[in-house]
Parts: sequence; structure tokens; C-alpha cells
Amino acid sequence: DVPLVESGGGSVQSGGNVTLSCAASGLISLLCMGWFRQSPGKEREAVATMTGSGIPQYDDSAKGHFSIFKDYTKNILYLRINSLKPEDTGMYHCAAAQYRTCPSWSVNLRSYFDSWGQGTQVTVSS
Repeated sequence: DVPLVESGGGSVQSGGNVTLSCAASGLISLLCMGWFRQSPGKEREAVATMTGSGIPQYDDSAKGHFSIFKDYTKNILYLRINSLKPEDTGMYHCAAAQYRTCPSWSVNLRSYFDSWGQGTQVTVSS
């Protein structure tokens, strides 16, 4: 289990940008990591993943809207959300798996990860 702490959420106006951070207590170069969003009334869904070596993966509908990247010197995973929309509102959770590689995008992606942060709330107002 890898302790994960998210930060960077808040209330943002539609059209703005936000960058979320996830500090990991471990070497992120050894971990597949991801960001998941849980919107009100919906299940937690994957937004983006990144392998230990830095290969990103996104839901096809989200490319260009989300950007996932890592700072290996600080062991921090980031998620930048561009051109925020009200439907981006939700709790954003960071997750990690004890493998360097990430699985291909699938509806069961959530089950691959075994470490989860408490989440950081993003609220987008129109």
C-alpha cells in the first residue's frame, strides 16, 4: 500500500484550468498511477493513467482536456484539467498499483489499483 495525498482542488469558474497534485510516499518510477473522478451520483471513473516510465493513457473522449504528468524528483503525480466545464465537478482521486506498467483502457481499470488517496474536490461553476 502506497500512501497518497491529493491537493489542488477548489472552486473554479467554467473555462478555467486547474492542476491537481498527488504526493506519493514511494518511488513513482516503479508505479502505474492514475487519476479517477467521482461525480455526484456516478461511479468512480478513470480519467488518465501513467506508467512508471511516464507513458500516459487517456479516455478517448478526454484527450486534450486532461494532461497527466509526473515529477520524479518529488514523487508527485499531476493532473491538469484545461477548459473546465461544470461536468468536470467531482472528487478526484489519485491511485497507484504495484506495477510499472498500466493495463489498457477498460471498464475494469479501477480494479487494477490497490492504493487510493482521499481525494481532492473540484467544483466548476458556470
